[in-house]
Amino acid sequence: MAGAYMMSMGEAHRRILDYLNRFSDAVSTQDGKSLSRLLSISSDSHHLLSLADALNTFQDANRLIRQSEEYSQYADILLPIFRALQSYRLRNLVESYQAFEKASNAFIQEFRNWDSAWALEALYVLAYEIRVLAEKADIELASNGKTPEKLKGAGSLLMKVFSTLAGKGPKRVGALYVTCQLFKTYFKLGTVHLCRSVIRSIETARIFDFEEFPVRDKVTYMYYTGRLEVYNENFPAADHKLSYALSHCDARKEANIRMILKYLIPVKLSIGILPHAQLLENYNLNEYSNIVLALKRGDLRLLRHALQEHEDRFLRSGVYLVLEKLELQVYQRLLKKIHIIQKQKDPNKAHQIKLEIIVKAMKWLEMDMDVDEVECIMSILIYKNLVKGYFAHKSKVVVLSKQDPFPKLNGKPVSS
Repeated sequence: MAGAYMMSMGEAHRRILDYLNRFSDAVSTQDGKSLSRLLSISSDSHHLLSLADALNTFQDANRLIRQSEEYSQYADILLPIFRALQSYRLRNLVESYQAFEKASNAFIQEFRNWDSAWALEALYVLAYEIRVLAEKADIELASNGKTPEKLKGAGSLLMKVFSTLAGKGPKRVGALYVTCQLFKTYFKLGTVHLCRSVIRSIETARIFDFEEFPVRDKVTYMYYTGRLEVYNENFPAADHKLSYALSHCDARKEANIRMILKYLIPVKLSIGILPHAQLLENYNLNEYSNIVLALKRGDLRLLRHALQEHEDRFLRSGVYLVLEKLELQVYQRLLKKIHIIQKQKDPNKAHQIKLEIIVKAMKWLEMDMDVDEVECIMSILIYKNLVKGYFAHKSKVVVLSKQDPFPKLNGKPVSS
């Protein structure tokens, strides 16, 4: 903060006028890129930091704005932007967010009056800053023992921005970017059910043609809606959306690819598609290595151990329950292995597997199960169409079909 006290009054005055001129020029020449840079409070750009220091030195910026006809028409945007900048520089993050919220409301009003979509980039920055500043304000509130509530308010404000863009005309192309900011907000708040109404607007409204939107926004949208499908256990839809996000993601954005794969891999596993070990290594997703190995080997102990070892990580990303359901595939694989061994010993009796053999295999894997438990699991495998055959209850034998006893999932989830 030393810079704030070393700056002369004349220098501070000059920097404030420079910003006001840039703002006025950007609006009059419809230069959205320049305008967006002037609104990026949290970017810590040198230009905005020095402006904040100038505002904290020269305390009469309000008069500069009010006295000039050129600037005063934008006073409702400029005055709270200045307050937001000053507060942000002094690390008063709640005050900064509140001031930025006022500036945003005034900007939205102006944006509605502008005929063309020239200021879309500035509106993107506004939407981004609303979310980021609200998150920072909530951290400050929580650390002071107060209820974090600003991000919830940011959600309402972003909905207002969304409705500004959701009409006909060239501005609608910005709707998907704001939708993605809403998704990030709702996921952070744990109110993912609120995504539904926004998705409905995008996917059912005739005014939106999905292919019209920028690729960056389509990738983010498919990533979040894919995650929602994972929550809803709609794996074919999750596979479609996350695969779209992966195939359209910029190959240089490794962190983004990793984020997509974190959800796509469990989805692929649940529909019977195993990733290559090299892929897991390339994107540092080694928490899935033993899960893949357990599926290949039919090793229930290894699966449970892998789930336990990375439980926190899987719970945090919301894929734990998806991975837990892979147990049925592991049982299927184990039964297949027993079937292959029996076929080698006695081809005539290969299709009759005694339950006690499965119990022994479980014991060898240090899984303590009795005949009744194994019988129950075998019944589920037959019911879920992971095993073709029937169960001879009296003789405690699984009789496998001679034609394709272990159907492949072929990209369909177990439950179907």
